[in-house]
Amino acid sequence: MSRRALGLVAALALVAYGVDQLTKFLVTENLPYNRAVPVLGEILQLHYVRNPGAAFSIATGYTWVLSAIALAVIAVVIFFAPRIRSLAWATVFGLVLGGAFGNVTDRLFRPPGFGVGHVIDFIQVIYFPAIFNVADIAVVSAMGVFLLLSLRNVGLDGTRVKDDRYRTPEELLTRKPSPED
Repeated sequence: MSRRALGLVAALALVAYGVDQLTKFLVTENLPYNRAVPVLGEILQLHYVRNPGAAFSIATGYTWVLSAIALAVIAVVIFFAPRIRSLAWATVFGLVLGGAFGNVTDRLFRPPGFGVGHVIDFIQVIYFPAIFNVADIAVVSAMGVFLLLSLRNVGLDGTRVKDDRYRTPEELLTRKPSPED
């Protein structure tokens, strides 16, 4: 177990969760419901809405399923977190954990009821078809880092997995066979 990596997972999860919940509190207390408030004209607006579904309001009738999926994601992240040795992967896990906790908190504890609560969304960007929140930003950012790490074949321990597609012809000719060959 890497204490630095695990500490980063916990720190990022707490920061993402804390900022998400703080901004949602400020929005619900200070913004009018379902009315856009320009921040940078039409480029960036604060638009307080309650989302009963997933991204783009998909699965609006299945909020309890989304709650169960989010809780499963949280459980998987917590299960795998002690195996992480890489700070980059710790960033992925921390942001996913914080984002998932942020939105599942809404689903569990906001109206209309436990497990079917509506997620508070409030960030609207010009030409983007959805309104989102800080938890969503955390999850999407984590997926961006995930894609980069996956494309670079970086394992949870931080080492790059050698792949024959990326070896030079000389390396392929001098390579010793592995047990999988």
